[in-house]
Amino acid sequence: MAKKATEKSAFRPLEAGEVVVLRDRRERRYRVKLKPGGEYHTHMGPLSHDDLIGHEEGGFVLTTKGNKFLVLRPTLTEAVQELPRHSQVIYSKDLGAILMHGDIFPGARVLEIGLGSGATSAAILRAIGQEGSLVTYEVREEVIEGAKRNIAELVTDPSNHTVQLRDAYEEGISEQGLDRIVMDVPEPWRLVEQAADALRPGGILLSYLPTVLQIHQLGIALQEERRFQLPETVELLERPWHVTKQSIRPEHRMIAHTGFITTARRCEPAPAWGKPVVETVEVVEAEADPLT
Repeated sequence: MAKKATEKSAFRPLEAGEVVVLRDRRERRYRVKLKPGGEYHTHMGPLSHDDLIGHEEGGFVLTTKGNKFLVLRPTLTEAVQELPRHSQVIYSKDLGAILMHGDIFPGARVLEIGLGSGATSAAILRAIGQEGSLVTYEVREEVIEGAKRNIAELVTDPSNHTVQLRDAYEEGISEQGLDRIVMDVPEPWRLVEQAADALRPGGILLSYLPTVLQIHQLGIALQEERRFQLPETVELLERPWHVTKQSIRPEHRMIAHTGFITTARRCEPAPAWGKPVVETVEVVEAEADPLT
């Protein structure tokens, strides 16, 4: 006999201050932040925010002209695409791969080097939960406040996230016993030795880089640091498909190369395999000179 489910659903009506996505009959998206007394104006007629607040997610609402909008909370993928940013955002296809290849688990202690728009921080926080902790180093002071606002919009309670204004190249890594390190910096090879010091045995170092020359330089550094084993680099290409009753075909546009994800495991220093090489020196005794 199947057990009766006792877990409560996370369902709740739409609330003031939330961001919602409206979709029209052509599936065009409109991002709206709900405010009591507010009004959203479109070419299909205005829409009162009060008609949305308290409304069920996944329902339809009407404008004053009788046009319908589907109302949904944005997924993480949708929200990331529309974040205000000071730098190139990491696409959702790579965020998912970072969580999987980096094995970011609930309760993990994670160090992130490079804050950017805050999208990676938000994805990590959602994966580690309240039991985990995330420390982020960022060298550019001007991006921190904007990234924190983005994270607060994507994560319900980011209180287990600490952002430090810190140049990891110059000041190093102060955290120890980490489960995971995620780096989004242009020269991660400069931090490989310190990452090995900071990670616990079995921990994972993950780096996100855009170019082949960068991953080559990182690969050399990982080979030279004997405490890192099982290096791996992957690239993901995402091609959506157009599926209707009449036809099925690939979409005309796709998200191809965005970056490379490189991982390595923190282990004991690799032993020198094989027999030791012993130099042999041939000693030749000189014969006695009969004239001496």
